[in-house]
Amino acid sequence: MGELIGLAAVVLIFGIPLLAIWTSHQQKIAKMQVESTAENTAEKAAQYATQIQRLEDRVQVLERIVTDKGYDVATQIEALRDARSHDEAAGAALDFDRKERA
Repeated sequence: MGELIGLAAVVLIFGIPLLAIWTSHQQKIAKMQVESTAENTAEKAAQYATQIQRLEDRVQVLERIVTDKGYDVATQIEALRDARSHDEAAGAALDFDRKERA
């Protein structure tokens, strides 16, 4: 029985400081993980902010194009369609029923 008491004393003498060291180590690891996650999150946020700024700049340019000097997108699209239909109609008609003689 005396051996168990001695063993318990040794465990208490060495076990409590080891437990404190282990707990401290676990806290440091957790803190490092939080810091790493925060850094990654901040980096991604900066990347997203840059991308959003580029997209906003592009939208502003498009808005300027559409609103400058009465720019009429629909009219220009229709003009392109009309030009295409005139090009198609301008070709020579083919008479497949009549055969050429050599």
